Amino acid sequence: MQTVPQINREDSFPDKNIPPTPDLFRPFTLRGVTLRNRIMVSSMCQYSAEDGFAADWHLVHLGSRAVGGAALVMAEATAVEKRGRISPQDLGIYYDEHVPMLARITAFIKEQGAAPGIQLAHAGRKASTYRPWSGSGELAADQGRWETIAPSAERFSAQYPLPKELTHGEIAAVVQHFQDAAKRALQAGFEVLEVHGAHGYLIHEFLSPLSNHRQDQYGGTLLNRMRFLLETVDAIRAVMPEELPLFVRLSASDWTEGGLTINDTVEIAHTLKQHGVDLIDASSGGNVATAKIPLAPGYQVPFAEQIRREADMPTAAVGLITQPQQANDIIHSQQADLVALARELLRDPYWPMHAARDLGYDMIWPSQYVRAKL
Repeated sequence: MQTVPQINREDSFPDKNIPPTPDLFRPFTLRGVTLRNRIMVSSMCQYSAEDGFAADWHLVHLGSRAVGGAALVMAEATAVEKRGRISPQDLGIYYDEHVPMLARITAFIKEQGAAPGIQLAHAGRKASTYRPWSGSGELAADQGRWETIAPSAERFSAQYPLPKELTHGEIAAVVQHFQDAAKRALQAGFEVLEVHGAHGYLIHEFLSPLSNHRQDQYGGTLLNRMRFLLETVDAIRAVMPEELPLFVRLSASDWTEGGLTINDTVEIAHTLKQHGVDLIDASSGGNVATAKIPLAPGYQVPFAEQIRREADMPTAAVGLITQPQQANDIIHSQQADLVALARELLRDPYWPMHAARDLGYDMIWPSQYVRAKL
């Protein structure tokens, strides 16, 4: 049985005058992929694609984080079918023609010593909306509005589209879209695949009793509500090489009475482990427009810690992790196995280099940048 990797506390250097490697910069292995450190670029939508096609923006955005020293560079939520996009400008992987540019991006990431990852997603009832700087809520008809889908025909909020309730046949079709997208992702050279089951998008909508009011085998009990996720994971794992890891991002809490709780999420994680999932990317919220989330530095870290401990499952912690010592302490105290940074890496793509300096670690820099290291 897989167990959560433990950090070796022993100083492995024969010269005791050399300080031990900070835990944040120790390698981490899942299946056949070894990450050079514990820093993950969290999936962040760029809203800069046309009909799902990656562009130079994506190459520079993702590539610069690999140059900056992150170990795992996760591409944004990437739609597995056209109607699964949040906005018309979302990245997609629903055409074979999407693969070549993505392959160019993964090749560059690998050249910099990082592992390329991709988050496979379907926006469900939160699709067909404006990108953040173009408007809010449901797209106008003349802006290309499309029909959205969900486990139940209920809006996310009054400003969002009314979704169509999925039939059994349509659920199976979406599972197939996820599998087809996984095949394309592998063709493009991604080494880590992540299923987006958080933030109020389609899979989370099935998991949460606040958005899933079905009376069939996809609704009711937690086991029934996770059925769609398990079918999706099984379909993806079936086409993945044994040596490549599969992640799932979960919202550990709906932050709303009657919604998903951390105890539910531990049970989901435990079940996912039995279906070949290797790590839980622990986030929260996103499914209830009125939820009150107590934002604070590292506010979601306890979720990652509890899942790691009680489900015996590696985790990534995300959410207002900004300081090198804070990140190192999360790994050192075994609250999580990876730290996923988002906005801090938008502010500073070279945060890993600066963190290494702050923590007294002599990190390898790209040869082209070494002249600026000292």
